[in-house]
Amino acid sequence: MTVRQTLEAIRQGRIGVVEVVRECLERIRRWDGVLGAFLSVETETALKRAEQLDNLPQDERGVLFGLPLAVKDNILVKGQTATAGSRILENFTAPYDATVVKRLLSAGAVVVGKTNLDEFGMGSSCEHSAFFVTRNPWDTERVPGGSSGGSAAAVAARLVPAALGSDTGGSVRQPASFCGVTAHRPTYGLVSRYGLIAFASSLDAIGPIAQTAEDCLLLLSVMAGGDANDATTAPHKVDLRRKPFQRWRIGVVRNALEAADSAVAEAVEETARVFQKNGCVLKDVDAGALEDALAAYHIIATAEASANLARYSGVHFAQRQDEGELALQTIRKTRALFGTEVKRRILLGTYVLSAGYYDAYYLRAVAHRRALRAKFLSILRDVDMLLLPTSPSVAFRFGERLKDPLKMYAADVMTVGVSLAGLPAVSFPCGFVEGLPVGAQLVGRPFEDALVLSAAARWFQQETDYHKMVPAAVSYTHLRAHETRHDLVCRLLLE
Repeated sequence: MTVRQTLEAIRQGRIGVVEVVRECLERIRRWDGVLGAFLSVETETALKRAEQLDNLPQDERGVLFGLPLAVKDNILVKGQTATAGSRILENFTAPYDATVVKRLLSAGAVVVGKTNLDEFGMGSSCEHSAFFVTRNPWDTERVPGGSSGGSAAAVAARLVPAALGSDTGGSVRQPASFCGVTAHRPTYGLVSRYGLIAFASSLDAIGPIAQTAEDCLLLLSVMAGGDANDATTAPHKVDLRRKPFQRWRIGVVRNALEAADSAVAEAVEETARVFQKNGCVLKDVDAGALEDALAAYHIIATAEASANLARYSGVHFAQRQDEGELALQTIRKTRALFGTEVKRRILLGTYVLSAGYYDAYYLRAVAHRRALRAKFLSILRDVDMLLLPTSPSVAFRFGERLKDPLKMYAADVMTVGVSLAGLPAVSFPCGFVEGLPVGAQLVGRPFEDALVLSAAARWFQQETDYHKMVPAAVSYTHLRAHETRHDLVCRLLLE
């Protein structure tokens, strides 16, 4: 069931919170050994909270009452581990809830577990987790995307109705594209980052992953808003109500289609035709050189990462030593615990910030970022939103790009520009290529998140069934021969 279907079933009393949570836990137990979507599952805590919610009076029930939710393991949930996919934080227990988690819990959600990710969010395939890889539910020989691959795979396999991820250069949108689900990157500053383990602070954003754009909008309406603990959050209120249709003008980013695989480009072209058939006006636009945005992103992101990750030698190994052999041992241990990709980005970031290279690389990247944002905003004066592929290809096979970091980084070429500009974007399934999902993304003006989500929900997902497709390996049809009571409850509700 979608988020809204789940909440409606609970509201009408057709199913209890404990039953819904038990069903999710049962599917996680049955299938996660194959997928590797979860780093930890909080069975006892989730069931205890579900029992408490079932006993709440009607007038105390929030808008997400009883909703099971997975959380990416770089977002803090009090009392649960928060590894960020790294050995260096393997034994770290969160001392408080992230602001988004606190708001979702206040609305009645139930956190069932923490999902796998590329270490510290640095990766595009979920192959860089320090613990194990996550597999794509559509083809377990292929990657689910990254870094929020665990969250996307969990939703795609219907282990949970929704999950939280974080998006720095495309880390909720790209795995959503690979796994055939919907994900939203909010406008920078709309959602608090307090309680998110930082990768690149000027780019990081927490976003929802679900089956539909309508579900993402509901979750966003709970998560969004100013936060005294995060000075970068928007000080003003944002209207997140569903937007009525007003003959939207959609700019089709032609140079992005030309840079994508032909089959992916055709799926996005067909998406544009669906919008046009429903009354939208299409206009071809050019968003500038995608490769330049990718270069600027990796300079800025690695520079910020080198600063953010400098703290971990002291955090993990008690107090920092200033000199002597003990200090050298601390440095060696820290270096051993960081993964290859994290070390590569720390080195790159330190290099571009060093004397003699700061002006040549970092300042030029920052200048390009300002120019890119100005270009996006200029284009968005003539159109209401932009349409382009989420990724230039469908999910690739494990190991295909591990030995070529530049080829791996190119998987984010369609998403990093939006991150640099701080704009809202939604990725949604728009077709299939050889049985693998294809994602398209709509990009809007700052704080017009509701518009892009409403457009995806109202004029695409109501007209198509791509978001309803379930990987055959984890479908209820496949399970009927081994049906449990929990399977039966959800199957009857689905029918």
